[in-house]
Amino acid sequence: MTDTDRVHLAEQIKQESQRLGFELGGIASAVAPDTYANLQEWLGQGFAGEMEYMANRESAYAHPDGVMPSVRSVVMLGMSYGPESGVAGVEWSEPPAGNLGARSARPQPPTNIGRVATYAQGSRDYHDVIRDKLKSLANIVHKLSPGCRTRGVVDTAPLLERDFARLAGLGWFGKNTMLINKFAGSYLFLAALLLDVELPADQPHETAHCGTCTRCLEACPTDAFVEPYVLDSRRCISYLTIELRDKPIPIELRDGMGDWLFGCDVCQDVCPWNRKAPAGIEDELLPTETLSNADARELLQLSEDEFRERFRRTPLYRPKRSGILRNAAIVLGNSGDERALPALIGALEDQSELVRGAAAWALGKLGGGDAASALQSRAERENNAYVMEEINAALERIPW
Repeated sequence: MTDTDRVHLAEQIKQESQRLGFELGGIASAVAPDTYANLQEWLGQGFAGEMEYMANRESAYAHPDGVMPSVRSVVMLGMSYGPESGVAGVEWSEPPAGNLGARSARPQPPTNIGRVATYAQGSRDYHDVIRDKLKSLANIVHKLSPGCRTRGVVDTAPLLERDFARLAGLGWFGKNTMLINKFAGSYLFLAALLLDVELPADQPHETAHCGTCTRCLEACPTDAFVEPYVLDSRRCISYLTIELRDKPIPIELRDGMGDWLFGCDVCQDVCPWNRKAPAGIEDELLPTETLSNADARELLQLSEDEFRERFRRTPLYRPKRSGILRNAAIVLGNSGDERALPALIGALEDQSELVRGAAAWALGKLGGGDAASALQSRAERENNAYVMEEINAALERIPW
């Protein structure tokens, strides 16, 4: 393949990726990522928490050949999923000095509603949607360059996608660790197509444009940022509600979860660069009524089969039923709304100790005679040590 052929192939790949719905596209050479040492230090600090798969595959992140041995080029793609209500009518260029002019938080939902991160409100898991598009793009590449090898990546392989997105010129790292693009903001799905063809690389994005703004760091409800550009996942609401699947939420972080049922958008909502973030347009990723307005009281009544039927095609299936219902109980405890009492009292009888424990905590926070009676009644029958700890702590908070 001549240099002219390589340039032409790169242009065709970018054109086809746009046709498939990726607004951003760039190419990076398959090299060792600049921040691999930072990843090693981050893992060494324990900031990955229960995400042991990262440490188990640590060496594979050192080079994209850990994903595909013959790789020569990494095509990085970005698809917008910004919220529709985000940025209407605001002209924006560079963020101002300090924190002035940042976007206001979105309106708060009713107290029984658990918020779901924007990326997860669609009718289908974005992994599946984007994986299908990568397969289509790969098929096109195989026709354009017969005999080449490709591999598509969406989150699940040991590839530092954010690093290669910067190398491919798609944006810079924000202080909240997200990739930010001047025109698309940070509400971006990132995907990669690895090729064993050496394509001309785009210019890396060498500059950052956050200035002195620290809105994202200050807005985090659980103080998850150790410092700019460093996130302690163990305190992040997204981690707590998704990755910490089989354990209780640490009690000192439950208040900070507020009404977040799954994921969190706070550090993106306040980012000035998201004033112009375009709304997502992919049909299967557009918000559904069920997920943009998730009724936490209703969720607590779902059986295993009902949960599977409702969420198996969506990201909310990842924490499993026990994780989502645990989160729903905490949302209701934080709501301060006594109308949540019947649902929480019912959850004290749930088959999952994780759900029973969270319901006990929530009842202790809401308080009142009905909550106390229900907790006392459950205590007389409870045989799980963790749940008993939650019940006893809840009863101590309720005045008799």
